[in-house]
Amino acid sequence: MTATEAEQAAMHRALALADTVRGHTSPNPAVGAVVLAPDGTLAGEGATAPAGGAHAEVAALAAAGDAARGGTAVVTLEPCAHTGRTGPCTEALVAAGITRVVYAVDDPNPEAAGGATVLRERGIDVVAGVEEHAAASGALRPWLHATRTGRPFVTWKYAATLDGRVAAADWSARWISSAASREDAHALRAVVDAIVVGSGTVLTDDPQLTVRGGDQIPALRQPLRVVLDRRHRIPDDARVLDDAAETLVLDTAVPRFALKALHDRGVRQVLLEGGPTLAGAFVEARCVDEVIVYLAPTLLGAGPAALGDAGIGTLAEAAALDIESVSRIGDDIKVVARPRWAEQAMED
Repeated sequence: MTATEAEQAAMHRALALADTVRGHTSPNPAVGAVVLAPDGTLAGEGATAPAGGAHAEVAALAAAGDAARGGTAVVTLEPCAHTGRTGPCTEALVAAGITRVVYAVDDPNPEAAGGATVLRERGIDVVAGVEEHAAASGALRPWLHATRTGRPFVTWKYAATLDGRVAAADWSARWISSAASREDAHALRAVVDAIVVGSGTVLTDDPQLTVRGGDQIPALRQPLRVVLDRRHRIPDDARVLDDAAETLVLDTAVPRFALKALHDRGVRQVLLEGGPTLAGAFVEARCVDEVIVYLAPTLLGAGPAALGDAGIGTLAEAAALDIESVSRIGDDIKVVARPRWAEQAMED
């Protein structure tokens, strides 16, 4: 059984809807859903609400109303079959009179999986795996990773000169990247659950770690600010401790311990913005799942490198990366890459 042309188009719309709620649904996945009327026309659409709110299917069914009866639900993730803060989406689909469900990715969560089987047992046609790769590599990626590995998806982001320096010899680092790159980085902050730095970054740069728009006005929704401060060095007047956003100070320098604590708080995606030492610790622990770098067309010749000691002693031990994309942003080059061990972790 394959998806129709109308269902394929609806899935593309569902993927776009999921993108609009990135960073706003944890610990739930960012899911998009579209309901088609029996004649194949759009009847309703929706995306996952913040935790405790409606799942994407329920939102789409509510928008469709009576037009859902006899229709098709197109969803980026297999509908859940369990009762959590809300009821099972499978039951909502049955009650609405849906006769066909098309979805992209199987739910890997053992507590919620099995929705497809339940739907088939209730006489509903089910088509799985439609645009699976696009869904799994898009808005669902952090949640899928966290569900399968038990720790948040970690994106290491930094700006550097073409010779790999993140600061000058005097440790001055302000404005290495262009204004366009900094705006892009704030957009990245806006879709994660937490931003992580070490105490050294706080002492050196005194960052606020908030999301701001191009007009420098703080966004309404701010990610959790996390500082790893094993030696209790950050001062009480540090900007990261202001009331602009919630801050968590962890008395540890161990990445896996910190990530476990964040996962337990419902964090599913982390943006690592610490300096070379913290980045080295995360790389050594193989706790980096994505690398985003903004390369500025400048040379410094001296100063700290982007990555500190990562426990790599020979060329044979180098962390291999697969380039996902290369783009121009202002005067800079943005590179997005994934360590090959990240794929292995997902397979395990």
